[in-house]
Amino acid sequence: MEQSNLILVIDMLKDFLEPGHPLFCGPDARKIIPCVLRLLAGHGGDPVFYICDSHAPDDPEFQMFPPHSVAGTPGADLIGELKAYPGVIIPKTTLSAFYLTDLEERLKDVRPGLVTVVGVCTDICVLYAVADLRVRGYKVVVPASCVASFDPKGHEWALQHMEKVLGATIKRERD
Repeated sequence: MEQSNLILVIDMLKDFLEPGHPLFCGPDARKIIPCVLRLLAGHGGDPVFYICDSHAPDDPEFQMFPPHSVAGTPGADLIGELKAYPGVIIPKTTLSAFYLTDLEERLKDVRPGLVTVVGVCTDICVLYAVADLRVRGYKVVVPASCVASFDPKGHEWALQHMEKVLGATIKRERD
């Protein structure tokens, strides 16, 4: 089987990217949406996996963060802008895209030569996805214009960490 590229879209859900929702990352985070849409429009048919928070109403994570992305609620849905781009939805219940999901098996089937990671939050779920991919030996690129967080300092720290410690390629606009 020939290797393909893969796009992992992390938590681009209403509860993170629409005003008035519990973990809205802010207006600056919405600026990544057109960048992600351009990336998806030009991906050339390679697979797209949407990694999506999907919590139980009494999820232990709600001791750290406000209740969000409860399975079956509108806040757990992909933002409307992404609906035109088909892909596989992989629900997750923790910060990890791998823990108790079938992502690992799906990656073995796809055998991506390169995994592009986009979405929110740069310093939380995006960071953990990149770390998990890198320890499994995947080549990873993170377009800086396609990731965001509600914490600007955390966002910048995570980009540096992914590049300097994890060995991911951070693609900045000038690259």
